Amino acid sequence: MDGLMMHRPLLQSGLLDYAAEAWPGAEIVSRRVEGDLHRQGWAETRARAVQLSLALEDLGIAPGDRVATLAWNGHRHLEIYHAVPAMGAVCHTINPRLSAEQMIFVAHHAGDRLLFTDLTFVPLLEKLHDRLPDMRYVILTDRAHMPDTGLQALCYEDLLEGRATDRAWPEFPETTASGLCYTSGTTGDPKGVLYSHRSNMLHALATAAVLGPDLGPQPRILPVVPLFHVNAWGLPFTAPLVGASLVMPGPALDGASLWDLCQAEAVQSAWGVPTIWQGLMAEIQSRGAKPDALRHIVVGGSAMPRSLTEAFEKMGVDVNHAWGMTETSPLGSQGSLTPQERDRPFAERMALKQGQGRRVFGVEMKIVDDAGRRQPHDGQAMGELFVRGNTVAAGYHDNPDATARAVDAEGWFGTGDIASIRPDGFLTLRDRAKDLIKSGGEWISSIDVENLALTHPDVAQCAVIALPHPKWDERPLLVVKPRGDARPGLEDVCAVLRPHLASWQLPDDIVFVDEMPMTATGKISKLTLRQRFADHVLPDLR
Repeated sequence: MDGLMMHRPLLQSGLLDYAAEAWPGAEIVSRRVEGDLHRQGWAETRARAVQLSLALEDLGIAPGDRVATLAWNGHRHLEIYHAVPAMGAVCHTINPRLSAEQMIFVAHHAGDRLLFTDLTFVPLLEKLHDRLPDMRYVILTDRAHMPDTGLQALCYEDLLEGRATDRAWPEFPETTASGLCYTSGTTGDPKGVLYSHRSNMLHALATAAVLGPDLGPQPRILPVVPLFHVNAWGLPFTAPLVGASLVMPGPALDGASLWDLCQAEAVQSAWGVPTIWQGLMAEIQSRGAKPDALRHIVVGGSAMPRSLTEAFEKMGVDVNHAWGMTETSPLGSQGSLTPQERDRPFAERMALKQGQGRRVFGVEMKIVDDAGRRQPHDGQAMGELFVRGNTVAAGYHDNPDATARAVDAEGWFGTGDIASIRPDGFLTLRDRAKDLIKSGGEWISSIDVENLALTHPDVAQCAVIALPHPKWDERPLLVVKPRGDARPGLEDVCAVLRPHLASWQLPDDIVFVDEMPMTATGKISKLTLRQRFADHVLPDLR
């Protein structure tokens, strides 16, 4: 027997309608590429999204068409995020940190018909446009700042000018595609994850449910995580749902710029990857104070060093260590502590915060061994993490081979992460499968070694990679970006590691780099480091 309730499709257009009506005091603050600081509310954001949708229809954009963006976090990018799906088209965010070849690949693979770009990226597009699909360009600025360019581009503000500011949004099935985001392509070509209205709405509801108590009523949030990376962790959709104000940093992501913006705009919660928080912490230490209102940060993308977590916590900033990926919309788990856990001693709380927290509602998890056998959720057994749920990708856009490799016979998605899960659903990532080091038949977690090495005062950043060894199969090499001019010796670092690790888990050698290579998503590129140090000879083999 079916229930007798109305069935209304879960469409993202409802988010702007709701926010414009329910949250008149919230605002979108944008540090723009033009150099000014811009403010508008959710009602104005909706009105401008309506204008944009009408302009796109006049340009011939139809339901199902892919509309690309190459832009920083700002109000215009946010308007595109909502206008394009609301009219039934697909918003394809392109990561400007991809290589030129990868950008060309994803634009063709997606079949983009139009591309919105910030002023920053106009020179790049001028070099690439002959190799990109035949499409229109729109520059995200006003007439006064339009550059002299051979792209024959349209001006964003000109497109909106004079158009109606209200409309009835079209209706269509909630399973309609709404967004397209490609993985960073660290192995092979980038792979496209195609989100639906339903999946994004359910993700927004789940995020609001699990993070709402920590965020508080109508929080002021700084999304340092880019809009061009996995939906800015869902914030464009969660924020209008909970009435949050968004403080958009634009291209200025250095510690000093973020400190100033947080202070001036009373930011309470900030979201980003660990490298961002290392920069902000350095600025905090330089100035001797954190931004006054900052009380909460969400960390994802890679493991947060315990020393950095503790530094923020000691100054009253609650660190929420979350986990997810492009294929999970992205939130899969998050690290809010229970009231009982918050009452534990500081060291115990910090140990908990090194894990990735409990799964969010709607995401199921399992871990399996090399033979595909399920492992117990006892907090000790480890295996590759597989997930499924309404916000998890069922496959990759127009890529059946990659889909076949990623999804198992039961329909679960393989993450490539090695993890353990406690009986209460608390997830702890042990390593990426490709980053584990197998030495003498035993596994060494690169994450564990890295987190401990970062407690050494002369280590600013580090990564542990495997080098081949004729006797032990693989042995760990520690790559360090030092703090200042210091060059700590291997034994100096091992003295910090030795109380916590077995002797066979210690690195065999240490090398120094001036800068760590980074991936397009802000993580240290171990692939690049493995290539760079492929010919390095370990001490006992010299």
